[in-house]
Formats: sequence, C-alpha cells, structure tokens
Amino acid sequence: MLQRWSKAISPISKFGSQSGLKFMKDGTRQSYARVAPAPTIEDKAEPVQVNLDKMFWSKPCSLALSPDSPLRVEEPNYQGIKHFMLKLMLFYSKQSKSIRGANVVYRRIISQVDKPPIYEVFNLEKTFKTTFSLLVLHMWFCLRRLKQEGKEGVEFGQYLYEIYNHDVELRVSKAGVNLLLTKWMKELEKIFYGNIVAYDTALLPEAKPGDFSNVIWRNIFSDDGSSTPDDTASKAVQAMARYAHREVSCMTLTDKEALFSGNFMFTSLKHENRSREGHQ
Repeated sequence: MLQRWSKAISPISKFGSQSGLKFMKDGTRQSYARVAPAPTIEDKAEPVQVNLDKMFWSKPCSLALSPDSPLRVEEPNYQGIKHFMLKLMLFYSKQSKSIRGANVVYRRIISQVDKPPIYEVFNLEKTFKTTFSLLVLHMWFCLRRLKQEGKEGVEFGQYLYEIYNHDVELRVSKAGVNLLLTKWMKELEKIFYGNIVAYDTALLPEAKPGDFSNVIWRNIFSDDGSSTPDDTASKAVQAMARYAHREVSCMTLTDKEALFSGNFMFTSLKHENRSREGHQ
C-alpha cells in the first residue's frame, strides 16, 4: 500500500504545488453530478506554542450543536404553492433529505480539515498527502458512526462517499491532473479503503495498545511508512491518536438527528491551539 501511495501521490502533489491549490483527495467509483463541491475554508491564525502532552484528555461528549446554535443548518420550511411544487419534485423525499444532510456533513469535514489549526496543533506541513490523510481520517469518523445506524446509516454513508468522490475528482482535475485521471482516482480509492481498514483493525479488542498510534503515524505523519518518529513527532502522533480516539467516542454519543442533518461540529482545534495548561 505504501508503494501505491507514493505512485499515486507524487504526480498529483507536483501538480498541486505548481498550481498553488490546497485540496483533499480519495479514490472514486462514480461522480455525483447533482452535488456542488463543498467550499474550502482558509483561515489565518497566529502561531502559538502548544503542549501536546496535555491535549485531548477530557471526557468524550456529544458533538451535536445546541438548538440555538447559529451554526445549525435547518431544513427549508416552504409554505403554500412552493411547498406543493417542491413536494411534486420529490424535494422532501427521504433520498433528497439524505443528500442534503450528507452535503452538510461533508462541509463539516472540509471545515475541520482545511483550517490551519489542525496543522498547527499537530505540527503538520500542509501538503497534499497530509490533507488527503486527514480527510480520510475524518471520513472514517463519520462512516464508522453511520454504520451504527444499520441499513439507513450505510445508505447515508454512500451519499456522503459519493459527494466526497465528486469533490475529490474536481480538485484533482483543478490541480492539473487531466490525463489518466481515472487511473489516479482508482489508486487513491485503494488508499482510502486501505486506511479505513487499518483504522478499524487497530481498534479491535485484540489489537495491541500501540497499534492505533502506529497506524496514525504511517497514514498521516510518515512520508514512506518505514521510518520511526523522533521525540517531537512522537508527541504529535500520540496527541493525534488521542484526538482520533476521542472523536470516535464523541461521534458515538452524537444522536442520530444531529448526525443525519449534519448539525454537529468536530472538536474545536482553535480552542486546543490556544490552551497552554491543564488537560483539555
């Protein structure tokens, strides 16, 4: 898988660097033409010192947004003839609602992965590889939670995955990879599923204590998967593993309504970025 990663990432990273684009990728099976690409978010943040040893120790909690949160996205409540016409066009069908909800979920993922704090907190350089790897990690958070909702969750997860694929294909194309696009997308798809399986396996009851951290290191921090982290990198890897463990638990505590509507937010890394003492 590591050789495949190098083969797939190197050409795309080169194009992305030349074009100055910052984006995420994954493999693809089909495009999703009805879904607009999720916007990326660019923030400027002042660099601060963080104590990685003291981060992400707090008790997991639901990530659902409060009913009065300005960040909530509500279903449109049209009345009269407009409601009637939209109903005829299946706007209120279960599938349409799921597609809209999956779009919101994907925007939550993009928001967390695109913003500077996640790179600053974990001492990561913002490259194609790290951005792609972080995107896969957060997709895993959501897909793992959705599986807990049975068939309905799996179906919703497929909508989310298709939105993800469509956005990735557009981003790869904008980066300058137009020749053999399908080939590169298939390679990235294999990497996506390989990472998902590795994360799930590392959380099995029979997994060893350090397995999850090792997977985080190989998938996100390591360039070739063969080296070992130094002391500084090791602290970042351990902190990322705690963050991921906590997000998995928080997602489990997040109710179905918040999950399917996208009315949840991942743990704020801006808060973590500014925390200098005490456990977070």
